[in-house]
Amino acid sequence: MILLAGEACRVWDSIHELSPESFLGSYIMIQFFHHPWNGLRFWDLIQPAFMTMAGTAMYLSYIQKEKKGISWEDNWKHILIRCLKLLIAGTALHCVYSGKLVWELWNVLTQLSVTTLIAYLIIRKSFAFQFTISIGLLVLTELLYRFILMPGFDQPFVDQHNFGNYMDTVLMGKINGGGWVTINFIPTAAHTIWGVLIGKWLMEGKPSSVKLKRLSIAGASFLAVGFAMDLAGITPIIKRIATSSFTIASAGWVILFVALLFWWVDIRKRQRGVLIATVVGMNSIFIYLFFETVGHQWLNKTLAVFAGGFTGLLGAGEHWQALFAALAAWVFTWYLCYWLYQRKIFFKM
Repeated sequence: MILLAGEACRVWDSIHELSPESFLGSYIMIQFFHHPWNGLRFWDLIQPAFMTMAGTAMYLSYIQKEKKGISWEDNWKHILIRCLKLLIAGTALHCVYSGKLVWELWNVLTQLSVTTLIAYLIIRKSFAFQFTISIGLLVLTELLYRFILMPGFDQPFVDQHNFGNYMDTVLMGKINGGGWVTINFIPTAAHTIWGVLIGKWLMEGKPSSVKLKRLSIAGASFLAVGFAMDLAGITPIIKRIATSSFTIASAGWVILFVALLFWWVDIRKRQRGVLIATVVGMNSIFIYLFFETVGHQWLNKTLAVFAGGFTGLLGAGEHWQALFAALAAWVFTWYLCYWLYQRKIFFKM
């Protein structure tokens, strides 16, 4: 969420625009933008991480409720309502982006509303069963793209001409110009399921060293399989249509990051700075909706008048003014979370 807030406040754009042809702009900051098609950049891992964390958080919440005597059936209604709210919020954001009423299903919240349902339906099942279902979803994705070939949409891994694009014409009567497709929720549900499984591993009464080893091996294995599928020409890594190779490779990076955090925070007990992320995580959906609406529509421009204006008076150039304004909006967004955290105000769906 902190990284997404940086994007919404134009921090990454502003840094890139300072010197787009330099090493910083060409090789480092490019990692903060989605890959145009076949390939994998750092920014392509944000959504998989979000989906995975949602699965882990859901499992931890489920276990706590189970201890309080709240059954799966009792919690089912809550999950349904939460997913409906996510669906409404996701579609409403597209209306805000467009400045009019539209019916579009590409937002990450819309995707999460479906992946959450899928993961919760099997949350009580065994580890092997859940993992098998996750692989089955990836196989289904492969079959849909490779074997359902419609006129004009008969090129599985070509932008604007694949099965995902076809389904968007059926569901919404339009195609996303950036290549994003609604049925990404099918393979992405694997991320949420794997998040549940990570939660199970973390909650087991095994030594921390065993948990760390499991996470490290799983992450490295996923990375190897995902990139092997791409390099061997089996399935290209494409984030915009969430190919199976992308889903697996991105999960590998995410799991390794979880392993790193588990080692650093839980094993090494290095918790300095954790509050910076905690205050945002406690109001994650709220702050996402905030910087995608109020922040984007009003806050960024308002702070730019003052932050950019004052730095301009000090002699800063246009690009530096834009950067200072973006950083000011980013800090304010975090402080809003901190203010809510101090007052124990938490918005939930």
